[in-house]
Amino acid sequence: MNLVAQIAAVYGLDLLCGDPRWFPHPVKYIGHAALALETPVRRHIPNQYLAGAVVVALVVGGTAAIAAVTLLGAYRLRPWFGDALWVLILYTTFATRDLATHAAAVYRALRRQDLPAARKLVSRIVGRDTEGLDEGGVVRAAVESVAENTVDGVTAPLFFAALGGPVLALCYKAVSTLDSTFGYRNERYLQFGWASARLDDVAAWLPSRLTFPLIAVAAAIGGARPASAWRVGLRDCRNHASPNAGFSEAAVAGALGIQLGGALFRQRRRVELPTMGEPTEPLRAEHIRRAIALMLLTSLLAAVLAVALRWALAGWR
Repeated sequence: MNLVAQIAAVYGLDLLCGDPRWFPHPVKYIGHAALALETPVRRHIPNQYLAGAVVVALVVGGTAAIAAVTLLGAYRLRPWFGDALWVLILYTTFATRDLATHAAAVYRALRRQDLPAARKLVSRIVGRDTEGLDEGGVVRAAVESVAENTVDGVTAPLFFAALGGPVLALCYKAVSTLDSTFGYRNERYLQFGWASARLDDVAAWLPSRLTFPLIAVAAAIGGARPASAWRVGLRDCRNHASPNAGFSEAAVAGALGIQLGGALFRQRRRVELPTMGEPTEPLRAEHIRRAIALMLLTSLLAAVLAVALRWALAGWR
């Protein structure tokens, strides 16, 4: 299979199948491995910064080694088997349909005016308290999740696949999983999780900045506000705790003419966050659907860009 066929197969497989619960997803095992290593490494390495870095090295290095050896063995058995495994491994790094499915469920609950169900559904994709959210709060949470995860679940895996195939893409997912597992600013993980959080920031730095203009182009194609996406993206991209997530969230806010960020509750504590975008339109359920459409268009543009990048690298070599 050539690269175009491989990327098309991965993209189509993800849109068709999503992330079925029965599937033995590598990210689940990466997370289990990270947690299993935490206690023994902490016990043997007193310096918690170093202990966290060792776990990062073991998990990311182990992920790369297992994926590379498995692929090499598959290609030696049969070329078609290697191609199939190439597609399957890369498929596990994508979350396009899964992200759209979760957000669409929230949209449908709001459309039938079932706010309690919408709160419960959105709680599965955000890390904030959702019990007291009104409709606007639910919409904001869902749109922010779609915007932020456009990088982690769509454009970043494509970017790393273009650079190093499914092995590098899976390594990126390992880094992202480590950040989700240990990258918390609390007493337990402030030091131990430092390496996980910083490596995730570094890994997503370029993909997040490449995603920002792709969202503006997607806004032009999809009939949103491309100029506003570009302007607000540049202006408000720093109004986020993450050095990367603000680029996609601010661009989506501008494209949809809404305001994201602001106050929220985590563990019943009010947290004041900077805002992104302008409240040109009041938040309503339709904005979730439009955010999903933007994400899907952005994913398609990213797939085209990934193929072009791989071709450019092949020509340079």
